Amino acid sequence: MKSWILPVGLLLAGCAHEPAAESAPASISSAAPQWLAEENVASVAIAFIEHGRVSWTAAYGEQSPGVPATPDTLYNVASLAKPISAEVMLRVASEGGVSLDEPMSRHWVDPDIATDPRRDLLTLRIALSHRTGFPNWRRMTDGVLAFQNEPGSAFTYAGEGYEYARRYTQARTGEDFEQSSQRLVFDPIGMPSTAYTRRDWFADRIAVPHDESGATLQPDINDSEVLASDDLYTTVGDYARFVISVMNNEGISVEIAAQRLTYELELRDSGCGGDTGLSMEACPLGVGMGMGWMVFRYQGETVVTHGGSDAGEQTLAFFVPERRIGVVMFTNSANGKRVFPQIVAQLYPNQNYLVLLRAQAR
Repeated sequence: MKSWILPVGLLLAGCAHEPAAESAPASISSAAPQWLAEENVASVAIAFIEHGRVSWTAAYGEQSPGVPATPDTLYNVASLAKPISAEVMLRVASEGGVSLDEPMSRHWVDPDIATDPRRDLLTLRIALSHRTGFPNWRRMTDGVLAFQNEPGSAFTYAGEGYEYARRYTQARTGEDFEQSSQRLVFDPIGMPSTAYTRRDWFADRIAVPHDESGATLQPDINDSEVLASDDLYTTVGDYARFVISVMNNEGISVEIAAQRLTYELELRDSGCGGDTGLSMEACPLGVGMGMGWMVFRYQGETVVTHGGSDAGEQTLAFFVPERRIGVVMFTNSANGKRVFPQIVAQLYPNQNYLVLLRAQAR
């Protein structure tokens, strides 16, 4: 089984329009420029959720060479697209447009697996919890989608699973996925600066990605086709409002709300001890993949989290439902994960969770 400590993309009653404060705590504002310089990170944007509301947003560093980052800067959040895409599908399911447990093959079958009977085992629930058995991308199997495990039997992080789920949802409902996203998530929550595909308002707002050496890269922007798994653009404020909506279980049925953060496979033993860099003592009491979010269970509280990692972006979002707090962090740098522990130490000093973030940052 693939270790949950390794993929960065996995780690990684509020008011939807609550205004954010203008400044972060002095401990972060004074130290952030040094953190960025030491780790060769171009910029970081942060949103802090407190008492179930956006407490403040802030940005440090450069959006692009010579242009300061601001809370209005648009970041490619990489795999942080997945929790939003999962939310779209859960809201579609809540209104009866799709089923979490019917075989997706009734409405969509990828031609590459059309003759494989395991296609009938694939469900939306399995796809959203990364148990399709697919590789992350079909390019890893010579450009042909193929099963590496029996669907449902193992955790296999797969962007392909999310794209499969998107295509099923579109085929089942007859509604374009981006239209579903706008209707069910972006508009109700209040996310005016979030989109899967290029918009005119992207102009002069995009955080230019940087590689590990600090060299700039060309931003990846989808011109027409939505990717449910990657390349969504948004601001930290928009994403924080999304996190609050998830925390409040808005827009989904009571039944689905009760299932969202449950998991069928316990991943704790595969991510702790040995050469993972995380001791069994610091390991969460339970680890599993819910529908759209990774769940870490500690003594008395839960960290619900996901991250994103592309060539020039590192992002992370998490919330603690018992405390009604959350943190969203976006960077436009391949080194971005190195500043996450410093930031989180100021906002959520759970030492065991910090050990995990530090192990991930290496």
